[in-house]
Amino acid sequence: MKSALIVDGEPPMGEILQEVLKSEGLDSVTLARGPEAADYVRARKFDVVFVDSSSPVSDGIDLTRKIRGSGYNNRTPIVMITTPKYAGFLTEGFAAGASFVVYKPIDRARLLRLVRVTQGAIENEIRRFRRVVVKVKALVKSGDHEVEAATIDLSLNGALVRARRVFPCGSSVKINLFLAPLAPIVGYGSVMRTVSEDQMGIQFDGLSLSDSARLQDFLLPLIAA
Repeated sequence: MKSALIVDGEPPMGEILQEVLKSEGLDSVTLARGPEAADYVRARKFDVVFVDSSSPVSDGIDLTRKIRGSGYNNRTPIVMITTPKYAGFLTEGFAAGASFVVYKPIDRARLLRLVRVTQGAIENEIRRFRRVVVKVKALVKSGDHEVEAATIDLSLNGALVRARRVFPCGSSVKINLFLAPLAPIVGYGSVMRTVSEDQMGIQFDGLSLSDSARLQDFLLPLIAA
């Protein structure tokens, strides 16, 4: 089931948003405080995040920047709901990384339209995280150490690989993916988890636009199959 995070210090608004999201097939978690939400998005992937920037306990601009800096949710659609504050707030919200900025008052019907508008962005993000079971030769390097590996599964966002040794969680790595007959895709990322003594999950943080396009061209036919 798709999941949403609601950061809102006003229970009535949060309750309406929960109802609307449930009607559209999204489960939701509601938090009142921005700092708590910032920790949450670092540990869990959400399909969409709603931030009430008018709440006195949530700095929506700062929280949005932190979400964009998180590993799992750096591209998750973010909807900022706020009251008009000052000239330039709209621009500042988008610059921080908001996908949509809407002003109060906002009722159930308008929330429903807003949630439906986000569906395309949500589907794109789901597709980016969708794993495909495929074996591709890889080289993974961390510091001065390099190991030969093979993917167990692969997505536009990362890979689970099997190798004779794994690097600790949090290690920065360089990964080469050999998608024959072309030159390897070269990217950078971090080890997010170790599954066993010979398996590690790597999240991609730095792929060039051309390599991202090549990986997408390789994976999309397999995702659609």
